[in-house]
Amino acid sequence: MSELSVKHLLGIKYITKEDIELIFKTADHFKEVINRPIKKVPSLRDITIANLFFENSTRTKLSFELAEKRLSADVINFSAAASSVKKGETLIDTVNNILSMKVDMVVMRHPNPGAGVFLSKHIDASIVNAGDGAHEHPTQALLDSYSIRERLGEVAGKNVVIVGDILHSRVALSNIYALKLQGANVKVCGPKTLMPKYIESLGVEVELDLRKALQWCDVANMLRVQNERMDISYFPSTREYTQQYGVNKQLLESLDKEIVIMHPGPINRGVEITSDVADSGQAIILNQVENGVAVRMAIIYLLASKIKQ
Repeated sequence: MSELSVKHLLGIKYITKEDIELIFKTADHFKEVINRPIKKVPSLRDITIANLFFENSTRTKLSFELAEKRLSADVINFSAAASSVKKGETLIDTVNNILSMKVDMVVMRHPNPGAGVFLSKHIDASIVNAGDGAHEHPTQALLDSYSIRERLGEVAGKNVVIVGDILHSRVALSNIYALKLQGANVKVCGPKTLMPKYIESLGVEVELDLRKALQWCDVANMLRVQNERMDISYFPSTREYTQQYGVNKQLLESLDKEIVIMHPGPINRGVEITSDVADSGQAIILNQVENGVAVRMAIIYLLASKIKQ
C-alpha cells in the first residue's frame, strides 16, 4: 500500500492497520532525514499549511511546525487566543478566511470534541486533528506506538498499561485505539474516579493496583494529571495520587523485570514520575519527542500527496 485510505487524520478510529504501517515506514525514512546535517527536504515546497490552535499547546505546536518546515511547506500559525475568535467569529468563518488564503492543509487543536470531523464536512483542505477536547489526539498515539516499536521491535503482543487520568485524556483514547489495532494487550490503571464508565467496552482491562499493572506490562505510559480539565476534585490530594499512582525508582527496581516508561509530556515531576525515573535509561520520553517530528512529517507528507493528485 503506497497511500493512506483517508484524506484527513481525524482520529485513530478512522484509519486502518495498513495506514499505521505506511505512516511508520515513511517516518523511518524521515527519521533518517532529520538526523542528517541538512535536515530539510523539498517535498512540500508547493503546499501551504495553517496551524490553528484554539487551545494552548507548546510541544505539539512546535513539533508540527518543525515537521512542516523540515518538509519545506509554507506555514501560517494561528493562535485563537489572540484572534477574532475572541470577538465571536465562528469556527467556519475563521477557517474560510484562512482558506481564502489558499491553504492546502489545516492542523487543528480545538477544545470541542469532533471539531475536526465537523470541519472536514465543510471545507476542502486536508485536516489533521492535533487534539479535540477529551476525544482524540491521533498523532500522539502514533508517535507513542512508533516509539514502542523502535524500543521493543514491534507493538503486536506487547503488554501496555496506561496510567492516570483516563477520563479526561484524549491521549489515552487514541492510544487504546492504536495499540489494539496493532495487536497489543492494553490495561488502564488509575483512581476509580478517573475511569470512564464505558472503558471496558473498548476491549481494555481496568487494574486499580499500580504494582500489579507494572508487574504485568512491558510498557507503562504515564499520563499527566490534567488539573486544568478537572472542574471537581477527583482525588483527595496530589500527594495521595502520587503515593498510589506515582512511579519512582524504588518501585521500578522492585519489579522482577525491566519495563519501558513513557510520558506524553509535559511531566509534573514528582507527581506521575520522579525525576530519577524520567531521566533514567528505562524512560523513552525524549525519544518520543524526536519521533514526534518524524511521525508528523510522515503524516503531513502522505496527506499532501493525496492533495497533489
